[in-house]
Amino acid sequence: MKEIITSIKSRCPAVICITTGGGLGMTLEQRVAPVTQYKPELASCNAGSINWGLFPALARYKEWKYEWEKAMLGMTEDFIFPNTFKTLREYCSTFNATQTKPEFEVYDAAHVNNLAFLIQAGYIKTPIYLQFVLGILGGLAASVENLMFLFEHAKRNIKDFEFSVCAAGRAQFPICTQGLLLGGNARVGLEDNLYLDRGNLAKSSAEQVAKIIRIAKELGITPATPEEARKILGLKGMDKVNY
Repeated sequence: MKEIITSIKSRCPAVICITTGGGLGMTLEQRVAPVTQYKPELASCNAGSINWGLFPALARYKEWKYEWEKAMLGMTEDFIFPNTFKTLREYCSTFNATQTKPEFEVYDAAHVNNLAFLIQAGYIKTPIYLQFVLGILGGLAASVENLMFLFEHAKRNIKDFEFSVCAAGRAQFPICTQGLLLGGNARVGLEDNLYLDRGNLAKSSAEQVAKIIRIAKELGITPATPEEARKILGLKGMDKVNY
């Protein structure tokens, strides 16, 4: 990870958000270690536990490029992605100590309630940054109705927040566009969707970013510069990271 984020930092002023989601089966300590070590401006923080089901993809393939692929997908039929209140409290403590802004990944309405509790308990301060994640089996399906529900639920229970939207697979661009229309931000990339449009594989995440920028501009929305994004999110600045 250090090699990747250092290389990005050396070549451009982009805001780098590192993951604490980790891999299947990683411990809390392993997942949060990059925040403690690298003290990034921004890092993901999953706002609650969910069933994480990738196993339906097994039926789509008869051959596998790597031996681990089939086993990894299969194990998710009996897998809970754990993010307990104790985990969230300890994550928040680490984020506060490193002055790292958490990007709270919200897969379900209950995750908004979890964050409202963390605010009330004094573990985090508003405004917070939410990432509405739709289309993962075990979380809310990717639909305009579900996005509107999450957005309104957050407005009632959290009130003071910035938000972004991402969606899995073919729902990526339609749902992200709806997020833009609500005044939010959009996350696109190969982690969430392999295609640029129907039947057309994306060559890179950059190609998907270029597409969502075109959509935003057609809607009269000007993409933020890295420095504008830092001000919007209240980040500490690139000069205060440890990489």
